[in-house]
Amino acid sequence: MARPLIARIDSAALTHNLGVAHAAAPHAKILAVVKADGYGHGLTRTARALRGADGFAVLRLEEAAQLRGEGYSHPIVLLEGFFHPDELPEIARLHLRPVIHRTDQADILARSHLNQRVDVLVKLNTGMNRLGLNPKRLPETLATLRAAPNIGSITLMTHFASADEDSDNVEQQLARFQAATQGLGLPASLANSAALLRHPQTHTEWVRPGIMLYGASPFAEQTGEDLGLLPAMTLESKLIGVQFVRKGEGVGYGARYIAERDMKIGVVAAGYADGYPRHADTGTPILVGGELTRTLGRVSMDMLNVDLTPVPTAHVGSPVTLWGVGLPVERVAAAAGTISYELLTALAPRVPVEEI
Repeated sequence: MARPLIARIDSAALTHNLGVAHAAAPHAKILAVVKADGYGHGLTRTARALRGADGFAVLRLEEAAQLRGEGYSHPIVLLEGFFHPDELPEIARLHLRPVIHRTDQADILARSHLNQRVDVLVKLNTGMNRLGLNPKRLPETLATLRAAPNIGSITLMTHFASADEDSDNVEQQLARFQAATQGLGLPASLANSAALLRHPQTHTEWVRPGIMLYGASPFAEQTGEDLGLLPAMTLESKLIGVQFVRKGEGVGYGARYIAERDMKIGVVAAGYADGYPRHADTGTPILVGGELTRTLGRVSMDMLNVDLTPVPTAHVGSPVTLWGVGLPVERVAAAAGTISYELLTALAPRVPVEEI
């Protein structure tokens, strides 16, 4: 018999969440962000469920090539552009759209001899201070690209640093973007999941939903369920052991939890080698037999312990939900001091995946 840990991916939930994005930004095209192996859900599996999107965004050339190999003709954006000039012929052959976020990238692309024209996105740094051109360099960069015979369409973009928590910051970045691009008449892509849901003034020709497509909320104070989203990944296991612990005894490595009373605890087949966060301390929510309880002590490589006090009839073989349907991944992430993005993308390759 197989170890009872499995990640169930709900393709219908992915499609539903895409519909929520469409409803929230009805006049924009949807660029579905499927980087990091579809946020841990599987790249081709996710793309199939999100086929109704107007385009896809990935990080690596290999991911884009995989989608083209699967027959997708959608626009595909490379979010970090190209890393070496040698990639450009393949980018052109596959009709990919690299993001230009440095002036030297524009120069290199303009000088390249390619067999096809390349559509590009030019990214401005409007305050996040990660990737992007200084807005003052935009005119010369556009001049370089427009003069090059191998450049096709140009779309402008930026990324919001605090759309999930600070509307003033969004307005400041939006104002910088508008000031730099006024009168250019070029299409734009500004809104990530948080801006798409909460800041309709950022909806331009393209929006770029990511985390919301997978059923999780970009906002700390709300879950995906609160936003009408459905969890696309449910991580399930079972109890593989039961222990009776006396008051004062320790549980797990380092005895990080000391029993406050005589109690029954369970051992779950899931650990940090599966992608469950090792830093999830006592009290992280978990479902046993559909009942909410808590983890106890330090997470091991292959196992973790749970309090069976709220589930006195639990036994070896009782079902466990680590996150997903019935237990929002955001709540588990918050208890572990992290974010849902990390939990979903950290799912280990050894965890079997089943599409439902």
